[in-house]
Amino acid sequence: MFWKCVVLGASALVVLFAADDPAIKVVEEIAAKVNGDIVTRGELAEKHKEAESVLKAQGLTGTKLGQALKEADTDALSEEIDQLLLVQKAKSMPSLNVDPDVTKELNDMQAQVKIADPDKFHEFIREQTGMTFEEFKDRKKKELMAQRIVGYEVISRITIPAAEMQKYYDDHKAEFVREEQVYLSQILISTDGKTPEQAAAAETKAKDVSARGKRGEKFSDLARDYSDDLATAQNGGYLGAPSKRGVLRPELEAILFKEKKGFVTDPIKMTNPPGFLILKIEQHDEPGQASFEEMQERIHDILAQPKMQPKLREYLTLLRQDAYLQIKDGYVDSNAAPGKDTRWQEVAVVKPPTTTKEEVAARVHPHKKVLFVPIPGTVAKGKPVEDAKADQQPVEDVQPDNIPPPKPTPNRKPLPPAPAVPPIKQ
Repeated sequence: MFWKCVVLGASALVVLFAADDPAIKVVEEIAAKVNGDIVTRGELAEKHKEAESVLKAQGLTGTKLGQALKEADTDALSEEIDQLLLVQKAKSMPSLNVDPDVTKELNDMQAQVKIADPDKFHEFIREQTGMTFEEFKDRKKKELMAQRIVGYEVISRITIPAAEMQKYYDDHKAEFVREEQVYLSQILISTDGKTPEQAAAAETKAKDVSARGKRGEKFSDLARDYSDDLATAQNGGYLGAPSKRGVLRPELEAILFKEKKGFVTDPIKMTNPPGFLILKIEQHDEPGQASFEEMQERIHDILAQPKMQPKLREYLTLLRQDAYLQIKDGYVDSNAAPGKDTRWQEVAVVKPPTTTKEEVAARVHPHKKVLFVPIPGTVAKGKPVEDAKADQQPVEDVQPDNIPPPKPTPNRKPLPPAPAVPPIKQ
């Protein structure tokens, strides 16, 4: 392959590389710096490909497709900045832990596709998304972190009168007929890689822990002290979202759906993962009409949706105003905070406006093939088509030819001052 020359921006940095030479690093141009994170030109190119795939799947062609892509490209950098700011905010809150929900969601997904073997399930994820299982898991975690922050900082602060919520419940009772479901906590005593003698000792340990739970010892303390599933142990074993019939393994459903809140199981021998599982029913919702009190939070969220988008934009503007944000010349944040100076600093002052693909991977910002968690009011995202491997492309070929040049930020009326955000109640 011919050697190629890439000149990147005002830094006049020249990099020579051969795509098939593993000793040469491929340079990525940095489009924006957001506190300790970055957005690269390659990531924006991936968003263009994803948007094109979604829009084509929706049947758009010709002029309509081009116009829709132009709109998507205009907001691409803004959406990346939104996502980074929300995740950074979530990471600043030690009490916000979504690991149990991620584990629950992945377990439900594995049960739904009926792939018992973990390695085969990981391969299924790679085939469907183009990401490794760990990258996919990290993506789901960031989606849930962003959703949780939006819930805490935006939705929960929108006030809906009680009379309005009661009227909605009375007018839509059919929507609140509930399926039977259980909320669970777990303790896993693993036998993975253990000798028969060690497995027997693990069974004895599981029986003792189960007996202590049945006697009334605090299950969350037992989970933290004895569970080998670290992702849930740090949250007291709680699995988060409820489990409905048809999601859990048949042998577990046969036990759990006939019992009531507070029930602790005997150790259940498992083969995937190998070990002994102890479950506690934290709540058991019977099927039928859910009461207004039970559905009040859900009704609040439904009625808050029309008011949420402007409130969310105000909140994201506040995060922008407090952030260290630098936008490289040629790129535009379409939702820039009014009056915020985001001009790119000289190379002598800050780090160069480039990074390597290895550095991008090292900051656990996986190569995108699925768009980030949709924020209400944005274009719905779908499953992308298979891309060519970026590792085999020179950097000047990463950006699709049909991405229009960024437009200058249009004049707009300043947003009204957002109210001060009080501390989150822990």
